[in-house]
Amino acid sequence: MSLPESSLVRESIQESLQVKASLLEMADQVVEAAELLIQALARGGTVFFIGNGGSAADAQHLAAELVGRFERLNRLPALALTTDSSVLTALANDFGYDEVFARQVQALVRPGDALVALSTSGNSPSILAAVRQARSQGARVLGMSGRDGGEMARLCDGCLVVPSQRTCRIQECHVTLGHILCELIERAAEEGRIPPRTEEMS
Repeated sequence: MSLPESSLVRESIQESLQVKASLLEMADQVVEAAELLIQALARGGTVFFIGNGGSAADAQHLAAELVGRFERLNRLPALALTTDSSVLTALANDFGYDEVFARQVQALVRPGDALVALSTSGNSPSILAAVRQARSQGARVLGMSGRDGGEMARLCDGCLVVPSQRTCRIQECHVTLGHILCELIERAAEEGRIPPRTEEMS
């Protein structure tokens, strides 16, 4: 006899599969998004990641894939601006939380760099402030959002919008899309489109 909880498990998995299946329609957009990041890396730029809450964890995850490796050795310059507790708390305390990423962008991001901004709603004030700041400094911006994309979809150079209203499903798809972006970037590096930053370590 099936327990009620088992039905919830099956429904959740089915919903997750349906949302992921909808990403098939975004294949060309994902390729374009990867190209935005590849071009930044090919010019010697850095890819910065930002997000709040679960999206902060996703930002750190994806930065680690590029700095370490996705499936092979990448050694690509990437940094999540969600990890330095001293910087984050100082900026939040002195300037307000809405500035915690924008002021880091102002200090660290250069023309030709890329910023990946994760926000399930596309309307997080701290994320929008950082997106505007990055654009004003000559960086390219890739958004990863959900629902209708929010204001972020209008501000970014490109925005991957997961067609779901549920935060958990959007975040699951952000990780899936992020892994695909890493795979495309890794392929570009292997093809020589992204110059190696260092010699092979022994």
